[in-house]
Amino acid sequence: MSHYFSGLAEKQKDIYWGWVVVFGAFGMLSLTYGTRYCFGIFVKPMFVEYHWPMSVISLGASINIFVYALIGIFTGRLLDKIAAKWILTVGAVITAFGFASINFIQTPMGLFLSYGLLCGIGTACAGVVVNNAAVGKWFVRKKGLALGISSMGIGFGTMVLTPLAGYIVDHYPWRTGFIFISGVIFVFGILISQVFMGKPNPESLGLLPDGKKAQKSKRNPHISPLKPEKISIKPLLKNNRFWVLALCNLVGAMTSMMTFVHQVTYALDQDIGKVAAAFSLGIIGISGGFGKLFFGWLSDRIKDAKYSASLGYVIMALGMFILLNAKTAMGLYLFALIFGFGYGSLAPLMPYLLSDRFGRHTLGTAFGLLIFFVAGIGGGMGPFLGGIIFDVTGAYAYAWKLNMVALFAVTFFILALKPREKPLE
Repeated sequence: MSHYFSGLAEKQKDIYWGWVVVFGAFGMLSLTYGTRYCFGIFVKPMFVEYHWPMSVISLGASINIFVYALIGIFTGRLLDKIAAKWILTVGAVITAFGFASINFIQTPMGLFLSYGLLCGIGTACAGVVVNNAAVGKWFVRKKGLALGISSMGIGFGTMVLTPLAGYIVDHYPWRTGFIFISGVIFVFGILISQVFMGKPNPESLGLLPDGKKAQKSKRNPHISPLKPEKISIKPLLKNNRFWVLALCNLVGAMTSMMTFVHQVTYALDQDIGKVAAAFSLGIIGISGGFGKLFFGWLSDRIKDAKYSASLGYVIMALGMFILLNAKTAMGLYLFALIFGFGYGSLAPLMPYLLSDRFGRHTLGTAFGLLIFFVAGIGGGMGPFLGGIIFDVTGAYAYAWKLNMVALFAVTFFILALKPREKPLE
């Protein structure tokens, strides 16, 4: 028996801890984004009960994204100093409290404070900046694959939680759905954070990225070694490469968040059932998961990952064209399948291209700053802009056309991204 356990321990030692971090990030992203994208399911019930303008409800989602992006600057910088598990744990607790508090809102200000402010802060601590930047610190050669796998959590969570939330809203009072979401992210968020995300980088284990053994490095899990390269915010803001990434991903986030928040309401206006409309979000989760894995895998095998990003934008634009003409459940599902696959390129390629251009040791800082512009401006503007277009025109056709044109434009703009000036570490 003792021989069995000693053999098992040896096998565990052979597992590179970076893959454990990938698994943990997958779980946290499943929770964070699966619950976030559920919000679109609650838009119509709140619209019916409160009689608030659609732009007011959409503003709650925009505030959430802006706060998420603003706090992401600080969580990214903090990740370059401490282990991810503490940031993620705090994020799970705050997000759970924010969703629970939505049950007591009576005014738009209540929505802005609960979902906008609290859930925005929580998801910033438990979202893609912390998780994918944490993964990016463990890999170089297999970076695309690792980020693709971890980012699949976004699609998996959307696939599982959005249809479930749609079922709850269809059979129970809509507030029950927020109670369910709060409990799920509180319990599983804390568990995953503490078990899988405790080690900061391979150097803390006496290793190099991808599990290679360092020649002269002592293992000390409590001390992060000196970083050979430091990049402050000011040089990033002066770098044209950063602004190309910011603009292109800003458009990607704007179109995505406008679509996710309003596609269920659009489907209901087309007389597509609630469960079918919610299931379209789940399909985006499924196809987005495959997209994340595909684009991560592809980026490891081509000369420059910017070509993967360009392909992703083209596919998203095609998806918007299909949505513009979708009048049935099958048309909606086809849109979700195509758009979701292209959308899958965003999550792995943002940190991938940043790491290629600016290095992995300061990936948290660079990623947090990028997310501020991408999610804070682009993602925050998307739902509110979609709500305004609906209030003015009474439909979403112009919103979908705007998204399609913008995505085609950045398809070509991303190709102007220049490579790094000096070799990677």
